Amino acid sequence: MFNAFRVGCFAAAFLFLAALLADPSAASATATSTATAASTATATSAAAVPVATTATLSTATAFRTATTPQSPSLRDLVISFVNYGNQDAEQECLAGAVYFEARSEPLEGQLAVAQVVLNRAASGVYPPKICDVVTQPAQFSFIRGGKFPPIDRSSEAWHKALAIADIARKNLIQKIASNVLWYHANYVAPSWGRRLTRAAQLGRHIFYN
Repeated sequence: MFNAFRVGCFAAAFLFLAALLADPSAASATATSTATAASTATATSAAAVPVATTATLSTATAFRTATTPQSPSLRDLVISFVNYGNQDAEQECLAGAVYFEARSEPLEGQLAVAQVVLNRAASGVYPPKICDVVTQPAQFSFIRGGKFPPIDRSSEAWHKALAIADIARKNLIQKIASNVLWYHANYVAPSWGRRLTRAAQLGRHIFYN
C-alpha cells in the first residue's frame, strides 16, 4: 500500500511538471507580476522622498526666518536715540544743518542731507571739519555771518536732528552714495544742477553727484 502511495505522488508531480512545460506563459506571468509589484513599490517609495525633503527644507527656512534678527529701521533708530545733550561741536553742527535744511522732510531726506555734509567733509574738495563745511560762505542759506540762527532745543524736530546726526556719523544706514555732494529743493532750478548727474530725490530735495 505504501508503494502505491509513492507511485501516486510521483505521478502527481509528473503531471504538474508536464502542465508547466505545456504552458510556459503561466510561469512568465507569475514572474512579470512579481517584478511589476516590486517596481511599483520602489517607485512609490522614491516619489515620497522629495515630498519629505521639501517639507523639511520649508520647515528649516521658516525657522531661520523666525530666528534671524531684523536690522532696525531708520524710524526705530530715531525713536530709540536717547543721548540728548551729550553731543560734541561737530555733531551739533551736523544736527543744525539737518534741523534748518530738512526738519520738515521725511527721515530719509533728513539723513540724506546729513550724509551730504559728511560726504563733503570727506571729499578733499570741501573743508575737512563738519562745522567748517556747514558754515562755509555761500553754501547753506540759513547761515548768517558764519553763525547758526537760534535753535529750539526742546522741540521734537531738534531731537530728531540729533538722532539723525548720530545715525549718519555712525553710518548705521546709507541713503546716498559717498560721491553725492550737492542737493537743492525741487521748487528751485539752479544752473549748476544742469552740469551734474542727478542721483536721487528724497522728499523735496534732489541730490547730485
